[in-house]
Amino acid sequence: MMSNTKFILGVYEDEDILLSAITNIRTAGVKIHEVYSPFPVHGIDDVLGYKRSKLSIVAFLFGVLGTSLALTMQIGMMGVDWPMIIGGKDFIPYPSFVPVIFELTVLLAAYGMCFTFFIVSDLKPWAKPRIFDLRITDDKHVMAIDLDQNKIDVAKIDKILKDNGASEVNQKTFDEA
Repeated sequence: MMSNTKFILGVYEDEDILLSAITNIRTAGVKIHEVYSPFPVHGIDDVLGYKRSKLSIVAFLFGVLGTSLALTMQIGMMGVDWPMIIGGKDFIPYPSFVPVIFELTVLLAAYGMCFTFFIVSDLKPWAKPRIFDLRITDDKHVMAIDLDQNKIDVAKIDKILKDNGASEVNQKTFDEA
């Protein structure tokens, strides 16, 4: 089953004009799919209405998992499976566990954040990316508006984009399987 996803693209040359355009376009009732930029634009996530990422919570939970696994592994090995008195120390010498606990905490937090980000962002090696405009990696900012998500007609969206400083307005269709 093939479906066509149609987008209207507003191309902007200045990030200040882009930021004010986002505010005006969202106020006009147009739902913006995404804004692409060749460099980070300060404050764009606030203007687009994005909420704070929950990735830090995921990192904390994977870090707790790493700490728990490190403690379980070391206590199990040194205190239960092969208890040995080394240098007159206890079976479970907590101070010597600190480096392993730290390393597993950092390792699982980092890998957990990366894999969670890939899964949530739907980034997979076999995926074909949507390239809206090749200039977004060079010098242009592109605002993509999904026409299926908006009840406003194309001509009105086109006019709104041009009135808000878009240097050009294009349409792009993606065929999806």
